[in-house]
Amino acid sequence: MADFSITGIQQVGVGTVNFRKSWNWFIEMFGMDIKILEDDTVAERMLPYTGGQAQKRHACIAVNLQGGGGLEIWQYSQRKPVSADFDISVGDLGIFAAKIKSRDVEAFHSIIREKWDGVGDISTLPDGTPCFYVKDLYGNCFQVVENKDVYIEQNRMNGGIFGAVVGVSDMDASILFYKDVLGYDTLLYDSIGIFDDWNIMPGCTERYRRVLLAPSGQGKGAFAGLMGKNTIELVQALDHAPRKIFEGRQWGDPGFIQICFDVCGTDALGAHCAALGHPFTVDSCPEGQEFNMGDAAGRFTYIEDPDGTLIEFVETERVPVVKKLGWFIDLKKRDPRKELPKFLFRLMGLVSRERIK
Repeated sequence: MADFSITGIQQVGVGTVNFRKSWNWFIEMFGMDIKILEDDTVAERMLPYTGGQAQKRHACIAVNLQGGGGLEIWQYSQRKPVSADFDISVGDLGIFAAKIKSRDVEAFHSIIREKWDGVGDISTLPDGTPCFYVKDLYGNCFQVVENKDVYIEQNRMNGGIFGAVVGVSDMDASILFYKDVLGYDTLLYDSIGIFDDWNIMPGCTERYRRVLLAPSGQGKGAFAGLMGKNTIELVQALDHAPRKIFEGRQWGDPGFIQICFDVCGTDALGAHCAALGHPFTVDSCPEGQEFNMGDAAGRFTYIEDPDGTLIEFVETERVPVVKKLGWFIDLKKRDPRKELPKFLFRLMGLVSRERIK
């Protein structure tokens, strides 16, 4: 067994200009109403991506108990967020869509279309899986894709994050990165053409190469059951030169800022990444100290994919269950590859559910 493991996608980060409006939208549309943590302090360890200056920010991680990764909703508290000064097109470099899973795409499409205008038509992925796209309050695109797995029944037609769609400049180099570094070693499709599922996005009438990857095994770890399976879709533009989505901007500015993976064995993972030419660019605890984010604690690190898209790794050490009672789970005192029992997440659902304010 390797000295490290990647459990799955913990969250996709989304920068916003209004923290509460964005979170309320994600609660209303996607059921992201279970708060894992919330923090309103200074990001001191991300200097390579915040202009060399520590920046105050307000952030939370919220999940949907039907399963999948969460969203890290993130807003600068003092610096004015800088939005892209161009319309982000299909295939632009970076994360241009996050995937949301739905047990019934047709039913969920009807539900969300009654509440929101920015919804595309139902289509299919190249492998025939039903899907559609929806834009949030600030134009971020989400690909809703059918997946019938449910972790804890909440009587909803959708779950949480099921992956991400990433624009790349060199498909073959990117496939190697996601396969060798992150373990996405299963090719689900590799297609070239014009695809109608992007019908609400700029550039949808051009040709692209798109590749869908998945890890061959189920990740092991405390949160493996909640996170479940996921995929990464890589997209290369063939008819135009793509732009970098975060060109001239900082981490935390509006848009999808990172894909975050839950991991065990950070030191061994760091050696693995460095050996493959992708060393950590940020390490919150280079000397083994503890890093706190709100009431949670752990260690986070970053690498970049071949186009500079940010990949975060988090090794969680402490997470709150019932904050008011001082009940926390200390993951350092248990087998890191053993799943947490469902009743703990059910309890979080009773005490940590957020309502629209």
